Amino acid sequence: MTGASSGPGLSARLSDAARAVWAKSDKDTGGWLPLWRHMADSGAVAGRLWDEWLPRNVRELIAGAVGGDHGRARELAVWLAATHDIGKATPAFACQVDGLADRMREAGLAMHDQRRYGDDRRMAPHGPAGQLLLQKWLVERHGWARRTAGQWAVVAGGHHGVPPGHGQLHALELREDLLRTPGKSEPLWRSVQFEILDACTEVLGAAGPLDAIRDVRLPQPVQVLLTGVVIMADWIASNPDLFPYFPEDRPRSEEERIESAWDGLQLPPAWEAEESLLDAADLMSARFDLPPGSAPRPVQEEAVRLARELPVPGLLVIEAPMGEGKTEAALAVAEIFAARTGAGGCYVALPTRATANAMFPRLTAWLDHLPADGDRTVFLAHAKAALNDEYAGMMAADRRRIAAVDVDGPKASGHRAQRKNAGLIAHQWLRGRKKGMLASFAVGTIDQVLFAGLKNRHLALRHLALAGKVVVIDEVHANDAYMNTYLERVLAWLGAYRVPVVMLSATLPASTRRALVRAYCGTGDDGQVPANAGYPLLTAVAPGHPPLTRRPAADAARRTSVRLEPLDDDLTSLTDRLATELADGGCALVIRNTVDRVLEAAERLRERFGDDAVTVAHARFVDLDRARKDDGLLARFGPDGDRPRGPHVVVASQVAEQSLDVDFDIMVTDLCPVDLMLQRVGRLHRHRRGAGQSARPAGLRTARCLVTGVDWAAQPHPAPVRGSASVYGVHHLLRSAAVLWPHLADGAPLSLPDGIDALVQRAYGDEPLGPPSWSEAMTEAARAQRLADAQQAARAEVFRLDEVRPPGRSLVGWLDAGVGDVDDRRPGRAQVRDGDESLEVMVAMRRADGRLTTLPWLDRGRGGLPLPTETVPTWNAAQALAASSMRLPYHFSKPWVIDKAIGELEQLFVPAWQVKECPQLDGELVLLLDEEGRAELAGFELEYNPSDGLAVHPAGARDVR
Repeated sequence: MTGASSGPGLSARLSDAARAVWAKSDKDTGGWLPLWRHMADSGAVAGRLWDEWLPRNVRELIAGAVGGDHGRARELAVWLAATHDIGKATPAFACQVDGLADRMREAGLAMHDQRRYGDDRRMAPHGPAGQLLLQKWLVERHGWARRTAGQWAVVAGGHHGVPPGHGQLHALELREDLLRTPGKSEPLWRSVQFEILDACTEVLGAAGPLDAIRDVRLPQPVQVLLTGVVIMADWIASNPDLFPYFPEDRPRSEEERIESAWDGLQLPPAWEAEESLLDAADLMSARFDLPPGSAPRPVQEEAVRLARELPVPGLLVIEAPMGEGKTEAALAVAEIFAARTGAGGCYVALPTRATANAMFPRLTAWLDHLPADGDRTVFLAHAKAALNDEYAGMMAADRRRIAAVDVDGPKASGHRAQRKNAGLIAHQWLRGRKKGMLASFAVGTIDQVLFAGLKNRHLALRHLALAGKVVVIDEVHANDAYMNTYLERVLAWLGAYRVPVVMLSATLPASTRRALVRAYCGTGDDGQVPANAGYPLLTAVAPGHPPLTRRPAADAARRTSVRLEPLDDDLTSLTDRLATELADGGCALVIRNTVDRVLEAAERLRERFGDDAVTVAHARFVDLDRARKDDGLLARFGPDGDRPRGPHVVVASQVAEQSLDVDFDIMVTDLCPVDLMLQRVGRLHRHRRGAGQSARPAGLRTARCLVTGVDWAAQPHPAPVRGSASVYGVHHLLRSAAVLWPHLADGAPLSLPDGIDALVQRAYGDEPLGPPSWSEAMTEAARAQRLADAQQAARAEVFRLDEVRPPGRSLVGWLDAGVGDVDDRRPGRAQVRDGDESLEVMVAMRRADGRLTTLPWLDRGRGGLPLPTETVPTWNAAQALAASSMRLPYHFSKPWVIDKAIGELEQLFVPAWQVKECPQLDGELVLLLDEEGRAELAGFELEYNPSDGLAVHPAGARDVR
């Protein structure tokens, strides 16, 4: 056992009765593990995790809670891991396996059989049982106060993902018969329980450290981190491939057992960043392959300087225009913050899966430019990560490497086996919803950060993952009030963990900035952050220190002037205007606020320009088609795109706001909140096309944006279309129209980036806006919005994690009324995005002869593959079907419609697919299209094609049309 004192091991110090207590069994093989063996394994793994994996900043935080003594902190972490399963030394647990229970009975530990205990056993899960036993042992053996003991014992109580509640512990205390069988054997049960804890403490040399911390008031964040370490150690030690059950084919010493397991796991150590001596300009050039002769942008250089100037790394908010290199600045800052704090990695959070996929290669490119220090683990953190080609390739490579390791073979060197090539590793163990975030470097959706503020199972693991990283949150402005309720609570916990955070936005309201800073600092005020400090703006804060602000210059080469113009909201006006504007060629982007409006506009534009001259992009495509769409848009309209020679129109929903680096000659957009409007305008003349934009058609060399989606002639104020009002709310739309009114009505050019901050701050401020005739309607819209925001916040509060409590408060009840397991595939009330439930389906085709196949148009050999119903499909076919998933739209969001849809989809239940050999399809719903791409579901007619995606009509609408 790692950290043990010299002398005999744990087993040799135990009586026959104590050695008979079992911890794990395999009913298929008959193998089993005694409790003492699993305790020794778990403690040894915890020691290795502390020494070789846990980031320095996490070790320092734990050590700081016990007087700053790292050795003592390590000993306590190992002791907690070794003792976490003491609750298995109870009759309520031991009775579950007859043969192993009989061994214990023969040793004198009497117990009833499982049937006699019945449902009462549920009152005594071994985690809470272990908490009570540990707590009682600390009080009686070491003289601890019960309250103090509870701070440490709760780690055992919560090691299965949820710390027990006060009521649960109280009820269990009243049922001592579940902890010790009453009668003659009760003293032996108590003796064995304490004997195991005594021996474990003696072997580990933990008696001294326990006595030294008898009066420590343990902070809640440290309790969480210790729980996360114990969970991780327990999971590794519970893997029979690494730690074989008894009887072993080749008995090994304790040292051989842990060496073999650790070498088999091949878990790379945490990143150890060293602060670069390069100045800001040279650091940016070295990490991001800047073209020869080019220099970093002012925002990037100032961010690096400010990160180094901060007394203590904390929260850095970077507000700068689109295209100013904020992401690169954030990664450079992350390297500096990691070196200064000992953080062992970085998580980059994006608004959507599409933006996360686009960020993943940028992160790996940055990692490739960091100083080499061995393997680094990476993870793509969203539900469809396996469909990302780069990440899938990494996963396949690591499967081959793990398979090449002889876990049980001799290790002649006595040292850990090394991979042949250092690099980026999608480690096989560090995958999935619960473990993936433990990888050193990860990119994913903002949900993965927000889940840290949601009461959910195994939350301690997620906190451990984030506590060891620098957290970068991009596009902060994309969050609504519901999401920000969670984000503020997460920032409070990250501040308590001393986690450096970098937040990025092009358009952040000052009120939002101040709220986020206030949450991170954990104070009752906003840290004296100025409300309006200019733009671009860098704001840096750390708890206990005054804020620092910087105003770097915007990149002068990126200044542009955009003319806004109102456009009537009818399709004839749209098509006629674009026909005029594109008479000499050019590329237009039309952004609509709903998919239905996208499809309606695309149909009319094709009548005017032809099918090949109109491209549709929105979220109602299956995953593979959506990825193909994004790739196609980048290939044609990206920085180096092969732009169409003739006129071309892209009609898109909000997917064009943030996820794609594309550039157009002219734009038409529905009115939306002003920060999102500015994001959209950022796709207009985004890149230089020749000197003075000379490569663009002559009439399109001035950037122009036509604003529609509004009845501009309505009285007493312009009236947004109903779909836009449903998505964004009338209040935000009217305030957007009001601040843009001088540019829309009077033709005043909009100067970018100089005008961004003023527009955003006014739109999200409290001052009255717009002509006097709008006043009454805007006042009512503001009242309605405040009510809606309050309702959103109240809904979020139901499942939001409590604030950080004062030191000494245990985690008992920490996750009461939680939501169980969570992931980003399950929207709804128990998640971190506000919205109705929705349904995700895989889409396949039923041929005229009844055969099922994957969609025929899929590329790279994935189209038209057979999907047999009597057996498991081939791996390629199953992968292609899994990659043909999509979320059904709002038509299917009502509970009664969902229930009806599920009932109809379950009629295609293929038992042959519901097996572990086919994990991609097990439990999934499949929507079958006919050969014309049509289906009927829950009273709706669905039409799907790879060009336009999914259209939904009420039943019978096709006949009318």
